[in-house]
Amino acid sequence: MNSRFSTAIHILTLLASMPDERVTSELIAGSVGTNPVVIRRQLALLRKAKLVESKGARGGGWMLARKPEAIKLSQVRDALGEEVTFRMHKNDPSPNCTVGQYVRQALGVVYEDAERAVAGSLQTRTIRDLLTTVSRYAKAGVPVRK
Repeated sequence: MNSRFSTAIHILTLLASMPDERVTSELIAGSVGTNPVVIRRQLALLRKAKLVESKGARGGGWMLARKPEAIKLSQVRDALGEEVTFRMHKNDPSPNCTVGQYVRQALGVVYEDAERAVAGSLQTRTIRDLLTTVSRYAKAGVPVRK
């Protein structure tokens, strides 16, 4: 998964933390630390997946389209079109090297197992879970990770 996934999770968790407000892409961008255009692209994908909704014009902004406990992280991944977590290198191996000839097959088994574990983990976690953890960390004064 690339950084689009963590950005989308950040967006959704922020929206979940402000359930009665419509939040602008500028405010979200400030929280994420990126450009509002990047945020709007992400929001468009999340809206298409019916995870967020927007209202235009005055008083407009973004809100979750579902309750945070109804948004699984696997749905976020699907909304972004994230296919696989692990990718094989594309270099052509040497035909004279045993490792070069078979490492992809061996690594493929490892990647398949890891992908199943990632998919299972994302299927069991929700935006509510992340919001709860963020709130607990904030309350406990856990040092901020960069």
